[in-house]
Amino acid sequence: MPETPLLDTVGDPSELRALRPDQLRQVADELRAETIDAVSVTGGHLGAGLGVVELTVALHYLFDTPSDRIIWDVGHQVYPHKILTGRRDRIRTLRQGGGLSGFTKRSESEYDPFGAAHASTSISSALGFSVARDLQGRDNKVVAVIGDGAMTGGMAFEGLNNAGAMANKLILVLNDNEMSIAPPVGALSAYLSRLISSKSYRSLRDIGLQMSRRFPDSLQRSARRAESYARSLLTGGTLFEQLGMFYVGPIDGHNIDHLVPVLRNVRDDQAEGPILVHVVTEKGKGYAPAEGSEDKGHGVGKFDVASGAPKGGGGANTPPSYTRVFADALIEEARRDEKIVAITAAMPSGTGVDRFGKIFPDRTFDVGLAEQHAVTFAAGLAAEGMRPFAAIYSTFLQRAFDQIVHDVAIQSLPVRFAIDRAGFVGADGQTHCGAFDITYLGCLPGTVLMAAADEAELVHMVTTAVSIDDRPCAFRYPRGSGVGVTLPDIPEVLPIGRGRIIQEGTTVALLSYGSRLQDCLKAAEELGANGLSTTVADARFAKPLDEDLVKRLAANHQVLVTVEEGSIGGFASQVMHLLAREGVFDSGLAYRPMVMPDMFLDHDTPAAQVERAGLDRARIVTTVHSALGKTA
Repeated sequence: MPETPLLDTVGDPSELRALRPDQLRQVADELRAETIDAVSVTGGHLGAGLGVVELTVALHYLFDTPSDRIIWDVGHQVYPHKILTGRRDRIRTLRQGGGLSGFTKRSESEYDPFGAAHASTSISSALGFSVARDLQGRDNKVVAVIGDGAMTGGMAFEGLNNAGAMANKLILVLNDNEMSIAPPVGALSAYLSRLISSKSYRSLRDIGLQMSRRFPDSLQRSARRAESYARSLLTGGTLFEQLGMFYVGPIDGHNIDHLVPVLRNVRDDQAEGPILVHVVTEKGKGYAPAEGSEDKGHGVGKFDVASGAPKGGGGANTPPSYTRVFADALIEEARRDEKIVAITAAMPSGTGVDRFGKIFPDRTFDVGLAEQHAVTFAAGLAAEGMRPFAAIYSTFLQRAFDQIVHDVAIQSLPVRFAIDRAGFVGADGQTHCGAFDITYLGCLPGTVLMAAADEAELVHMVTTAVSIDDRPCAFRYPRGSGVGVTLPDIPEVLPIGRGRIIQEGTTVALLSYGSRLQDCLKAAEELGANGLSTTVADARFAKPLDEDLVKRLAANHQVLVTVEEGSIGGFASQVMHLLAREGVFDSGLAYRPMVMPDMFLDHDTPAAQVERAGLDRARIVTTVHSALGKTA
């Protein structure tokens, strides 16, 4: 007879904790199947969640969540966690408008104590939780779960360094699924981990260390080092021991019989200071199509569960993605110029740098989840005469702002920033929205800023960036497919700081910066049908601004509207400063800036986000009529 489903009886972790330990394997198997089925409906981050199914079950089984805090790094792996914490009935709304977030989110559940979607934040935030707990006299547990990829971020080591120097009790779980930093795991490793994490071992260790205090200082230090070295020799945790962690592991992250006793020992340990539990897992575990994929099923669209084949998607006539256009353009430039190198921060496929790397492996650098290092590394390359392209998502580039200022801009080093995912990104929502790069780069002296209105413009901007050898530059482009224009056979170097007129009119001027040009053209068509002759211009550059173009549009039209898919303080701010300095507003020009609203918009389709932000064709038309004192 088939087993009675156990997952159906688990509405929240308290019901999970009512089960017997020998029932957890079945729960994990059902949880994995439920995760696969849910993601097949919605798309999303599949492989990371499949890799932590058993760990998720063990943590919620042993710890008194939500009183005990489980803090997940990045959040790619939290779909099983959401299913176990009262959100199973909504799991097929993941990343959809009005549905569950694809990451942890404080406003969504009390089981999400800290929001995360960018890497390497868990240790620092968990240390904050543990210190706050102790200052308030509480005794709940704090657990941080961090992947080996996130551990490559410098902030993770800053957190480890601080935590290792403090006495606050903190449990760190290193989910090692890729770096192979562990020796072989198995029965012996599990036995050693249980022994080392046990109360008897810790008590014996403490007695030995207390006895050593009767020795001279030099012998005390030698005794502590000897004990730590012997333990690390058996387990492989020397690095973490040196940072002040009590290291336990490695253990098989898919063997619940190994996980539960070790985590129980760690939970019940009364010693001060941080404990690091090293868990070895496999990304995509338990689903053959994910296990067989190059990225272990990291990010997927909707798919057929039986075969793993994607559903829907673009047809043969779908324009190429901006990411692919960038990669192909950079490859062509690199064929002509051996000084061109490409840098990515753990996003080779997301940025297209993987395509570049297949042709120029010696000129391709994936530095891990370390954007700060990526920028300064690029600065060093530029200072020594190379032509580096740092391809980084807008939302991730903001993590390296000080390096952009101090290491690149002040020194006028020609680092070229290819800013992918500029503007709204759809299902990844608030944390991945590329809203701020125009603003945070626009305030830097001497930096050239460009935005591609279509894929042909992106090709020209790659070529233009190659030619800029005396200062930093950046060009932004959106996520997704291009608009379908023909790509140039021979790309051109654009005149720096010069925009272009797309169509001429006499009454209204629409000045677009970047991806909203198509909506401006549609709005102009509607306005023209209503008797309003409309000019449409593509600014191309936010810095240096095409001052002649802006002043001409302002002088020759009743209404000037700027449109950008960026936050307040961006392109429109550059335009307004110019118009104010020139006294143009004194003559009564009706000027309207259209930018992203001053709020974080939830996940939805990109089109729905643009509409909600009021940057679509209809709102452009409404804005023009309002400026003219008419009703739409």
